[in-house]
Amino acid sequence: MQEILYIEVPEPDTATVRAWLQQEFKTDFGSKRITPDGIQCQLPHTNTNNRTDTLQTAAIPEVAIFVWSLQRTTYLKAFRWSAQPIAGEEELIKTLITDIRQRFPQQYPAPPAINLSQQSIFTSLAPHYPQTVKFFQKIPNGEYDLNRVYWWEQRWRENTRHPQEPKPVIFRSSTPDADKPIYDLIYVGGALGVIHAAVMAQLGYRVLLLERLPFGRMNREWNISRDEFQSLIELNLFTPAEFESIIAREYVDGFHKFFDGNNPPHLKSAVLHTPTVLNVGLDAEKLLRICGEKLLQAGGEIWDETEFIKADISDGSAIVSAKHLPSGIVKQTSGRLLVDAMGTASPIAWQLNGGRTFDSVCPTVGAVIESGFEPGVWDKRYGDVLFSHGDISRGRQLIWELFPAAEEEITIYLFHYHQVHPDNPGSLLEMYEDFFTILPEYRRCDLEKLQWKKATFGYIPGHFSVSGSDRTIAFDRLIAFGDAASLQSPLVFTGFGSLVRNLSRLTDLLNTALKHDLLSAKHLNQIRAYQSNVSVTWMFSKGMMVPTGRYLPPQRINSTLNTFFGLLADQSLQVADDFIKDRVTFGTFNRLAIAAAFKNPTLLLWIWDMAGAKDILRWLGSYLNFALYALFSWLFGWWLPSCTQLVQHWIESHYPSFWLWLLAQSYALAPGRKFRHSVDSSPVTDFSYHQK
Repeated sequence: MQEILYIEVPEPDTATVRAWLQQEFKTDFGSKRITPDGIQCQLPHTNTNNRTDTLQTAAIPEVAIFVWSLQRTTYLKAFRWSAQPIAGEEELIKTLITDIRQRFPQQYPAPPAINLSQQSIFTSLAPHYPQTVKFFQKIPNGEYDLNRVYWWEQRWRENTRHPQEPKPVIFRSSTPDADKPIYDLIYVGGALGVIHAAVMAQLGYRVLLLERLPFGRMNREWNISRDEFQSLIELNLFTPAEFESIIAREYVDGFHKFFDGNNPPHLKSAVLHTPTVLNVGLDAEKLLRICGEKLLQAGGEIWDETEFIKADISDGSAIVSAKHLPSGIVKQTSGRLLVDAMGTASPIAWQLNGGRTFDSVCPTVGAVIESGFEPGVWDKRYGDVLFSHGDISRGRQLIWELFPAAEEEITIYLFHYHQVHPDNPGSLLEMYEDFFTILPEYRRCDLEKLQWKKATFGYIPGHFSVSGSDRTIAFDRLIAFGDAASLQSPLVFTGFGSLVRNLSRLTDLLNTALKHDLLSAKHLNQIRAYQSNVSVTWMFSKGMMVPTGRYLPPQRINSTLNTFFGLLADQSLQVADDFIKDRVTFGTFNRLAIAAAFKNPTLLLWIWDMAGAKDILRWLGSYLNFALYALFSWLFGWWLPSCTQLVQHWIESHYPSFWLWLLAQSYALAPGRKFRHSVDSSPVTDFSYHQK
C-alpha cells in the first residue's frame, strides 16, 4: 500500500466534503465505489512485462481515497494498493486536486457588521461563531471581553485593508507653549506602559499614565524566566519578595513538540526540553497593580477608562487630548514626552510608518481555566511552550501553549504565525471558534465541565527589520515601546519579553535623553530594543506562515519546525535557551543553519518557495547587518563601552547628543551588558540626576 496524495481541504464540515466526493466527484479513469469515509476508484487493468508487477497491479488496481476531520478542517489521503504506479492514477489525482480546489477554495471569512445598539454581542455573533458565543457566556465578564475581541479585530482589519489611509492622531503645532509641560512623561497604554512608567516615576520624573480599560485588566497572561525578570529587580521596581509574591506557578520543565505523523523519518524530532524558558507563570494583574501602586507612590497619576484621541506636538511639549469614556468628557494635558504603549492597535504606530502594515502577526486567543480537567490530563509541574497536534489548517499552522498557574489554574493559548494581507488580516473570532472546537483534541477534556476564569487574546505583531533604523518608532517628543514598536522576537513573540529583556537599556537611554532634552525624532529613534541577532531570525517565522491564497503540503511547516527544533534538542540546554531568549551569537546561528541545511536539503527550496526572491534578498541584508554587528562587537565590544564611561562626564557635559549616540552604540555592541555611570559609580538604574 502506497500513499500517493495528502492534501488539506479547507472546509470545517467534513461531511460536506465526503458527500461531494461520494456523490459529485466524477472521474473518467475508472469506476467509483463508495466507502464509509470516501471512495475507491477501480482503474482499468493493464498488462506489464514484469510478472511481479503484473500480479500486484492486476490483483487490486485500485486507489482508496478517504477524508477525516481534525482542527476544524478536513484532510484527504489517497493510497494505491500496489507498490508500483497504476495506469491512470496520475490523471485521477490531478483531476481530484483540480476539482477540490474549485469546489472548496481557501476562504478568509470576516466578522459580520453588527449594531450593538439593537442587540447584544452574543445575539449578533451566535449564527457565525456558535461555540465562541456559547463559552464566552460562561466566562466572567464574557460579554465585555467578546466586545473587545470584536472591536480589536475590526480595528486591525480596517488598518490592514487601508494602510495608506491611517487616521491622523499626531499633529505638528506651531503655537508657542503658554506654560511649561505639566508632566515629563505621558504614557498611553497601561499594560506594558505601566511597567516602564513606574520605573521612570521612581527616577523622579512626573509621569501620567492613560489607560483605555479599567486599570489592571489584562487580556493576556505573562510567563518569563527568573534570570530575565532579574532586570526588574535590578531596576528597583520589584524587591525579591515582591517577585515571589506574583509568581503564580514555577515549573520544572517546558516542552516543545510539533506533530510529525506525516513527516519522513529524518524529519521526526525528539521533544525539546527548556526548563528555564517561560517557566515562571506570573499573576499579570497583580504585577500591574504593584507597578500602579509604585507609580502613584512616586507621585505619578493614572487616568484609566480614558481613550487617547490625539496629540499636538510643539517645540516645547506634547499636548494630549483624551476622552474619559464613562463621562464622555474630553480632557487635555501636556508633557515633555509622549510614550506610545498602545500595542498592535496603536493609531500612532500606523501613522508614524505611513500606514504600512506589520510584516507579520500572531493572532492569539485562549483562556485561563480554573479547573475541570480530569486527573492525569496534565502534570502541573510542566508547561507546553510550543506544541502542534496537526498539520496546516485552513491556511494556518496552529500552535498551542499551555502554562500552569496558581492552584488548579491553567492558561492555554492557540496562535499561528501570519503574513498580514489585506484580503486576509487574520481573525481572532475564527481562532476562538477553533479554540473552543478543538481544545478537546489537544488536551482531553469535557468543555462543559471546565470552569472558565477569563479570556486571553490579542494581535502580537512583528516587523522584519533589515537594520536598526528601518522602522520609525519616534517623532519629535514621541516614542513607541513594546508591541507598538514591533521589534519582538519571532519565537517568543510578545512585547513583554522584549521589553523586560531591554528595560535597562531603554531606561538608561531615555533617562539620558530627558536629562539633556534630546527629544527630537533624530535622538529618540536611537532608543529602541533592536537586536541584529533577532532581526536575522525573521526568516524563521516567515517559514511558519502560509501565504494568502496558497496551498502548501499540509505537513510542510511541521517538517520545518521539526528540522530546527530537532537540532536544538540535540544541542546543550544552553544553546536552546540562548536561541529562544534572543541571545544567539553569530557563530551559533551559522552552525545551526548549516546543520539544518544538511539535515533537510529541501529546506532551502521550501524557503525560496514561501518567501520569494524579494524577501530572500531582504533577508540577506539582515544577515549582512548581523555579520557587521558581530564584527564590530568583536573589535570594539570588549573595550569601547568601558572606555567611554571613563570619559563620560566630559563627553556628556560638552556633547550630550554624541554621548546619547555613544551610549546607544555601547548597548548595541554589548547586548545585555549592564553599564555604570562614572558620575557616582552606581548602576544605571540609580541615577542621581532627575528633573522634577
